[in-house]
Amino acid sequence: MNTSDVITAYLAARRAQGVQFRSGARSLRQFARETGDRPLHEVTPQAVATFLRGHGALSAAWTTKFRLLTGLYRFALARGYVATSPLPQLKPKLPPQQTPYVYSSDELQRLLDATATVNSPFSRLQATTYRVLLLALYGAGLRISEAIALTVADIDLADRVLTVRRTKFYKTRLVPIGVQLAAALTAYYEQRSMLAMPEGQDAAFLCSRSGHRLTYQHVITLFQRVRLAAGIACPPGEPRPPRLHDLRHTAAVHRVLAWYRSGKDVQQLLPHLATYLGHASIASTQRYLQMTPELLQQASGRFAAYAQCQADQEADHA
Repeated sequence: MNTSDVITAYLAARRAQGVQFRSGARSLRQFARETGDRPLHEVTPQAVATFLRGHGALSAAWTTKFRLLTGLYRFALARGYVATSPLPQLKPKLPPQQTPYVYSSDELQRLLDATATVNSPFSRLQATTYRVLLLALYGAGLRISEAIALTVADIDLADRVLTVRRTKFYKTRLVPIGVQLAAALTAYYEQRSMLAMPEGQDAAFLCSRSGHRLTYQHVITLFQRVRLAAGIACPPGEPRPPRLHDLRHTAAVHRVLAWYRSGKDVQQLLPHLATYLGHASIASTQRYLQMTPELLQQASGRFAAYAQCQADQEADHA
């Protein structure tokens, strides 16, 4: 069987198990193209190594592609499509993962303003659509894939609730949104409703000029233009500039900061934040909220106040 045929069978098997595999499917089909779509058993270790290496600097993408191919070849070996796996036994030394970035309020506004630079005479709503995408990523803490998968039916503007379906962990969750984001979505929908809705209420909410869903790669490419226009470069000591995904990280950190500043019990509220973000466990949320200078300052201030209170109580009992 040719590589593309094995991939089709593999994807069908995984989806039958409830795995969506959208981005993974794109990478596997890219693997078939780059190796010439020959019979899978003819793909050489050198061809696999070239695909894993990619065209840019070595990054964590190597590990993502390696895991995808591991699953594919495990499937192929079990069914006799190949006799051996050409995957490398030794993994290269990868650069450290990029540190999540927390955008400041000023940077967020600059990003929103810079969406005007992606305006296109061929797609009159492109800049507006992209601005609303940024607002949804930050205002609702969505993953990029979740935002672009939203349908018209998923947007309940009356009750200010988004239905996020079949997420990273194949669950559906309800995401309440604030008044400002709801107003932005309402204004956008009035314009979006003038475009085609090829699937009716199941059509993409954030869409292209043809009314179809935005692609992940197109969204990322536009962000590079927006980020450049906003004047946001690599942070000191980081090899790469902040990412679009960092808007979700920023939303989580800003929420925790607001809780600290209002005197809320952050530890008690973290499970609610984990549910809101669609994390599988609170541990994921705690890792997501790595200490930033502002968080550290707020946590230190809370501890200092607690320590002073304890000291005062001890002095009263002395």
